[in-house]
Amino acid sequence: MTTGAFEDYDEHAATAAATAQTASGRRRILIAGTIGTAIEWYDFFIYGLIAPLVFDQLFFPKFDQLTATIAVFATFAVGFLARPLGGIVFGHFGDRLGRKSVLLCTLLMMGLATMSIGLLPTYASAGVAATIALVVLRFLQGFALGGESTAAILMAIETAPGNRRGFSAAVIQAAGPVGVVLASFAALAISRLPEADLLSWGWRVPFLITAVLVALGVYMRLRIEESATFREARPAETVPVVEAVKGHWRPILIVFFAEMAQTSYFYLTAIFTISFATRQLGVPKDVITRAVLFANLVGLVAMPLIGAWSDRIGRKRLFLAGVALATISMFAFYGAIASRDTLLVTCAVILAAGVIHPLMFGTEGSYFPELFPTRIRFTGVSIGKQLGTVLGGGIAPLVATSLFAQTSSTYAITGYYVALALAAMIALGFAHETSKSRLLG
Repeated sequence: MTTGAFEDYDEHAATAAATAQTASGRRRILIAGTIGTAIEWYDFFIYGLIAPLVFDQLFFPKFDQLTATIAVFATFAVGFLARPLGGIVFGHFGDRLGRKSVLLCTLLMMGLATMSIGLLPTYASAGVAATIALVVLRFLQGFALGGESTAAILMAIETAPGNRRGFSAAVIQAAGPVGVVLASFAALAISRLPEADLLSWGWRVPFLITAVLVALGVYMRLRIEESATFREARPAETVPVVEAVKGHWRPILIVFFAEMAQTSYFYLTAIFTISFATRQLGVPKDVITRAVLFANLVGLVAMPLIGAWSDRIGRKRLFLAGVALATISMFAFYGAIASRDTLLVTCAVILAAGVIHPLMFGTEGSYFPELFPTRIRFTGVSIGKQLGTVLGGGIAPLVATSLFAQTSSTYAITGYYVALALAAMIALGFAHETSKSRLLG
């Protein structure tokens, strides 16, 4: 099956695009993309790490503990629900006007939303208005990330040499764990505060320091050039979203199902585990927070290696291996967490989020965009990826919490992931390998 990513290839245009940007220009794009993406993921994930610790008391105090936890994860999911809309909107402008302008806009939007969360009054002082404001700001975070998570990767692969696209994209993907590591350090630091200090001012600090990070990111991104491949590509024949859906619905579906499996695995083994392990199993907060931190440290090293590996042996094989190992690991993961043994809990989280997950996440950065032609690449990837993220990672903690509440067992959670993984494997069976193909169209 062909997805059209390499049709109408123009050899002369490809050569011009490949040489238009100097080595220093490519390095600048890679560095700016990595720093900016790390900042955006810090902003997005600091909510996921801090909310399960204190937001049930600060913004949902009228609920019992289980209902408040579900409410926290529902608010967490709002950020994911906004991502497809952000992906479509920013995808349109990214395919029409270029990737660079989108990178600047998303970084500023994410930064302002995150800082505003840190300034919010709590339910005790503002009532339900505080809860509504939290939901709105979480929506804006997701809207911004819907554009950011694709734009930075496209800049990287569209300026990289053909035999290093996997590595370049994986470096950008590794910025995700860098952001989570920074957020984990912040969450770990405030988790050691006395309860009164944590609830009064400590939780605000990680949200407010994003001001400094965003200023650095904007400075870096103002100094980069537009993707040469984008400049050389012919424009979309119609509105990008229309052309993508009509002419490239197969790769959109492939990306959708693959992304559901990838994101749900991470959020089930990392984000959901923070609340589940501490509140249901009695694992100390610092143990599970430190485990997530170590996992992301391992992951940020593993991803560039996996990306480089995909340049040699192909993307599809590595992604499928990640899905298979994720499925197998789920049968033992929650048992290891339930042991409450510090070493076993730490090793389980590191293996899942730091080793197995990067096989999928580190590979998809180059694999998904290579399935689409340049003129609608931003839009096509965004539709499949962001919808898959919503129905995968976005609702996974909420679904897992609800399943456990209804069954008092983690077997239902495992079955839930197995179903998502099987759907991804079937979809990937219809995908072709892209690592050795030329990128323009």
